[in-house]
Amino acid sequence: MAEVVQSTDNCENSATSRSCWGDYSIDTDYYSEVPETNVTREYWLVAENAVLAPDGVKRQMMVWNGTFPGPLIEANWGDNVIVHVTNGLQDNGTTIHWHGLRQFRNNEMDVIVNTGVPGTTQCPIPPGETMTYRWRATQYGSTWYHSHWSLQFSEGLYGPLIIHGPATADYDVDLGPVFISDWYHQTAFTTWAQGERQPIGSFVQSDTGLINGRNKWDAFTGEYEVFEFEQGKKYLLRIIAVQTDSWMRFAIDGHTLTVIATDLVPIRPFKTSSLNIAPGQRYDVVVEANAAEDNYWMRSIYQTQCSNVGNANPDSIKAIVRYKNAVELDPISSAGDLPESCEDESADNLIPHLERDVGIAGDTTQLSIQFYRGTDRKNFFQWTVGTVPLVADWSNPTNMLIQSNDFDFPAGANIHDLNQDGEWAYYILQDGTGFGLSHPFHLHGHDFSILGTGNGTYDGFTAALNVNNPPRRDTATMPGGGWLAIAFKADNPG
Repeated sequence: MAEVVQSTDNCENSATSRSCWGDYSIDTDYYSEVPETNVTREYWLVAENAVLAPDGVKRQMMVWNGTFPGPLIEANWGDNVIVHVTNGLQDNGTTIHWHGLRQFRNNEMDVIVNTGVPGTTQCPIPPGETMTYRWRATQYGSTWYHSHWSLQFSEGLYGPLIIHGPATADYDVDLGPVFISDWYHQTAFTTWAQGERQPIGSFVQSDTGLINGRNKWDAFTGEYEVFEFEQGKKYLLRIIAVQTDSWMRFAIDGHTLTVIATDLVPIRPFKTSSLNIAPGQRYDVVVEANAAEDNYWMRSIYQTQCSNVGNANPDSIKAIVRYKNAVELDPISSAGDLPESCEDESADNLIPHLERDVGIAGDTTQLSIQFYRGTDRKNFFQWTVGTVPLVADWSNPTNMLIQSNDFDFPAGANIHDLNQDGEWAYYILQDGTGFGLSHPFHLHGHDFSILGTGNGTYDGFTAALNVNNPPRRDTATMPGGGWLAIAFKADNPG
């Protein structure tokens, strides 16, 4: 359990001292120390059906509190957070997942089970019912909350989650979340059903994409999101990738991104002109307003080579960066030559500020990730991990079985038992699909260390794995036709 320590506000967090945080700093080991703020922040969320037009085209959606994206949930490092979630949907159950939050020891059944996975940690919340989630902000940074029930997040059931804390670089203004996503003009449930009826190997492409839930479908329909810059100031942007499919390349014409955090892990700052971002990943970046006072495109470019689904307008997902004294016109700026890739950013750049080496493996598992597609009549979709497809029993979640001391798990629960609390677990994820498509993986309850990644079949040569302060995050990419090696300390039972 993380140690609770008292803050004496010895160091003010300001535009010139973002590494400070009261009696703590960017150097504090947040795995073992947490500020005691004695503050509880309480929120109320209602999942609702709605008809909205994010890019000017109306469609049926599911949203939180009638807004898209959902309302901001924010706290300071060390705060306690209570969120009351009411299911106001017409037909579906729902849940909510706090993406990337460790919720340390919160999976035990003597407290509210609140990681939001139906069939694993809880039953879905029925229509008309309310569930209360409680957690402690033991980490800090940028993330999101979203429904974990079926395809609901693709319908709009997501919102920003910001935990304020220290940073590895200074900035003047926190501009808040920047959501990037693909977007369909029909519902996700309709798209899925239509995809199953398509000829084998044929899929329904997305129509466009959104930045902070907005875009223009054509010259007369929709609106761009606008970010205002003042020359000479530095701005923090919290980029949150929530696309259903493929990778997005994020860039601002004529500006450099200084990257200071990946997922909820502060890193040594590095500079780049663009970032390639997988679904579920987040990057905190500082952008200096050092260009001429004009209008510039902010871009989220759909990476077409990473998907056999596709997007009808991969280069038209844009927002506007407008300098304070600029005329209000659409930009005419150019993106330049941006690469297309299905890979995460280089591990050489993602160096955690708080150094943490990986211990000797107490358990090593190699899993073949497979995706079955197609029958003789229609498309058919089924993922398997270690050859076993997950079959969730929403009325009898896995944690409920554990609570009742029933360890005779059904095969469909796909349980892997880590017996030794506190030991390091290594996982080698091997692409066994045969399609050569990259895929992101996200782990609940832990950050994981990225030991290595490569093409072809992993040969078991452990010397090739990096255990010396490797990149840490909660979402990483297994390359198409290749492998991804991760490790985490098994210290959060659930």
